[in-house]
Amino acid sequence: MASKQLHVAMYPWFAVGHLTAFIHLANKLAERSIRVSFFIPARTRSKVEHFNRHPDRIAFVPIPVPHVEGLPPGAETTSDVPFPLHSLIVTAMDETMPFCQASLERMKPDIVFFDFTHWLPALAREMGIKAVHFCCISSVTIGYLLSPARNEPEESDLYDPPPGFPASCIKLKKHEARGLFFVNMMEYGKGIRFMDRQIKAFMDSDAISFKALKEIEGPYLDYVAEVFKRPVFPAGPIVPEQPVAALDTRWASWLSKFKPKTVIYCAFGSECVLKLDQFQELVLGFELTGLPFLVALKPPAGADSAESALPDGFQNRVKDRGVVHGGWVQQQLILEHPAIGCFVTHCGSGSQSEALMNECQLVLFPQAGDQIINARMMGLDLRVGVEVEKDDEDGSFSKEGVCKAVKDVMEEGSDVGKEVRANHAKWREFLRSEGLDKKYIDGLVQSLQSMKA
Repeated sequence: MASKQLHVAMYPWFAVGHLTAFIHLANKLAERSIRVSFFIPARTRSKVEHFNRHPDRIAFVPIPVPHVEGLPPGAETTSDVPFPLHSLIVTAMDETMPFCQASLERMKPDIVFFDFTHWLPALAREMGIKAVHFCCISSVTIGYLLSPARNEPEESDLYDPPPGFPASCIKLKKHEARGLFFVNMMEYGKGIRFMDRQIKAFMDSDAISFKALKEIEGPYLDYVAEVFKRPVFPAGPIVPEQPVAALDTRWASWLSKFKPKTVIYCAFGSECVLKLDQFQELVLGFELTGLPFLVALKPPAGADSAESALPDGFQNRVKDRGVVHGGWVQQQLILEHPAIGCFVTHCGSGSQSEALMNECQLVLFPQAGDQIINARMMGLDLRVGVEVEKDDEDGSFSKEGVCKAVKDVMEEGSDVGKEVRANHAKWREFLRSEGLDKKYIDGLVQSLQSMKA
């Protein structure tokens, strides 16, 4: 493949999930002799540098992030601040435009990959650089929430899909539509709403690429191409390379005490912070199952640590079979451990891929944003997992509901469990099929080469 001369730049949104998704794609391109210049906030570089498997072809370009009034000193990414301050992070990102422009003029890449910087395509076009919107959010979510066919949606419009949306079981509950409508309409950067920023980024790009497979998201990819009038390049599963490190001894030793496929593992990503009552109801639900469990969640709102927020007497009752940990864990390695039987996931993009690739059964517990649409697709369209039941109006859930969802997927005699286990096994086999990742990345590179020509 004649890709040796191709040079791409990448400028992902300042959020850990986006940065890691872009670096995983950069690794795939670098394997094909493509040179990558990767823009990254200066102080955040050390947090993702270990993902760079090809430092001879992937060069980090540290960005000095301007301080914006209202942000804590040194804040660079969304993980550094609570959600209400995310708009100030994107304001800081917008203020890097002069640095970005000067860097692109000096580097002269053929193509720049971006997502939240809606101003980047116009800037790149002035220099003869093509702009590809690499979207870490699923095509299902983009089509459902941001389709231009919605025009100026009201909150109630989000209950149902937009005009022309592919046939699907996906719908939103009242509390979900309320939350997503609020995000769409909120100011996200100076003088621009979240929805308008996203739509402009898609509309002004030269092409759109998703971490997606036609076999799973085909109709939704076609819908996005139709409504945004841009070519869409599916990049495939973009499976990260196996971690070099072994599983931490603490977790390897603890998990080894249990029989294969019996342990519940629960994690909701790097940003989710539950309310105290939700946090306690969740862990009480795991206690009710009678199964061993490992919970890796950030401390709930107002708590100093995850451990200090546990219900009275909880630790004594579950000390031999349950652990609640408030720090980071090696999720990919934990999911591959033979003791893990159930993954309770928030259905974020990265976790969604890891969930489908592994043998553990899936309980879907979306918290916000694209996670909700991802969960509906996995639970209702693909039928590979069971979603925890929540109240339509306020999104509340019970420990009994958590327990039921786990038992539905774990108990051998469950009809629901049989169905989701069979469907999950089918998709897992497909996703692990030899050459699948290579086929998609090779196809993406061919599309990039044709853009350069």
